[in-house]
Amino acid sequence: MAKRYDCVVLSCDSLSVYKHIDIASAKPTLEERQGVVHFGLDVVKPNQKFDLFDFVKCYKKAKRYAKKNKQNLAIVGGSGFYLKALTTGISLLPKADKVAKQKIKASMLDTQECYRFLSSLDPNYIRKISTNDRYRIEKAITIYHTTHQAPSRYFATNPPQPVSKDIKVFNLTIEKNILHKNIESRTAQMLKHGLLDEAVSLENRFDRGCQPMGSIGIKECMSYLDGDIDMFELQDTITQNTKALAKQQMTYNSSQFDNITTADIEKLKKDIDNFVL
Repeated sequence: MAKRYDCVVLSCDSLSVYKHIDIASAKPTLEERQGVVHFGLDVVKPNQKFDLFDFVKCYKKAKRYAKKNKQNLAIVGGSGFYLKALTTGISLLPKADKVAKQKIKASMLDTQECYRFLSSLDPNYIRKISTNDRYRIEKAITIYHTTHQAPSRYFATNPPQPVSKDIKVFNLTIEKNILHKNIESRTAQMLKHGLLDEAVSLENRFDRGCQPMGSIGIKECMSYLDGDIDMFELQDTITQNTKALAKQQMTYNSSQFDNITTADIEKLKKDIDNFVL
């Protein structure tokens, strides 16, 4: 489709941005890319930070390239949170000085206590954040220590600005039984092609505390290596967790985007033809 519509591709996948994570992310190989220029792949090492703001940088880089070469830009992938940020915008975090950075670091030593403090400070805002969402907890405490304001008050006076106002979203649907069979097949293929070896290599080279080490496929391999589950349970757990993620993604996509067309692949092909050509 990228060739048909003369596109460059931006991967909207929160795991494919990491180098050395190829099997767990189902990252397209060079052969599968068929010469199409891709952005958002192999951007950082697993022990390096990558967040929403970094994804926006990837988008702007891809957009500049597409415009310079008079091509279209196709954004493809399942990380709806990234795509949502492009369409509705993001609020820039205030810059922390040395004192604020020390306070943030000290607060994040105990995320549960930090979460309790934020709950008393700004209960309505924190209610939307899970207790183990370290990224958003740190974002909230950063706002407090930098501005001395509750996060909800800060965002009220610093509303998000859309990064792009002209993104058309096409949402692919697939029958549940077919989707589940695809997930089961994909999990089996990942293990066959060396998912465990990839996980061992990542553990040897990087700390288990790195953000991508908690991703589906990798975290289950860690449980297997620890002896908590056997090989059968490994494959089954990855499969079930992937099915749950797919359900979350479909729910998110259907509820978060206004400018969206939802259909099966054949209908979407026609809709995209009408939109692009």
